[in-house]
Amino acid sequence: MYERVGWPLYHKYGHAYDAFKLILANEASSSGTEDVFANITIAADIQEELCMYIRRRLAPQPIKIRADIEVSCFTYKGIDAIREALFAGMACGAIKIKLIAPPIYVLSTMTLEKDAGIALLTKAMDTIQQSIYLNGGKMEVKMPPKAVSLKEETELQAMMDRLALENEEVDGDAPEDD
Repeated sequence: MYERVGWPLYHKYGHAYDAFKLILANEASSSGTEDVFANITIAADIQEELCMYIRRRLAPQPIKIRADIEVSCFTYKGIDAIREALFAGMACGAIKIKLIAPPIYVLSTMTLEKDAGIALLTKAMDTIQQSIYLNGGKMEVKMPPKAVSLKEETELQAMMDRLALENEEVDGDAPEDD
C-alpha cells in the first residue's frame, strides 16, 4: 500500500495526510476523489475502501465550548427575571444552561467549529445581560467562552456532585418542636 499509494501521495502533495484532507474536501464539494488518485493505479474497490477508512478516521470531532456566568436579581421580579434572561439566552441557538449553585450558571454548546461556538455563547451572554439589566439584575462573567477538555468536564461534574451532596437533607436537619 505504501509503494502504490502512500509514497506517490507523499511525492505529489508533500505529505499523505494533506492528500487525505484533500480527499475529504473534494467529497464535501462533490468534485470527487479522482484528482488525488489520478496518477495512482489501484483497483476501484481498494480505492473505495481507502476513502471509506479516511472518512471514518479523519472525521471532524465536535468540540464542547463552555462559559460560566453569575446572574442575580434582587428586584421584585427576582427569580422570574433570571429565568426569563436565561431562556432568552437559550433562544440564541443550541445552548444548554446548567445551575451549578445559585447564582452561578454554566452555558455550554457542542460544535464542529470552535470560533462559531465561542461566538454563539458570546451572543447568548450578551442577550442574558441585556435581559437581566432591563429587569434590574446583574450578570458577571466568571469564565469567558472557551473550548474545554474532558478533564475540565469531569472536574465540573465532580464539583456539581459535591454541591448536590452538601445540599441533601440528612436526618436531624428538620427544626425541633418544643
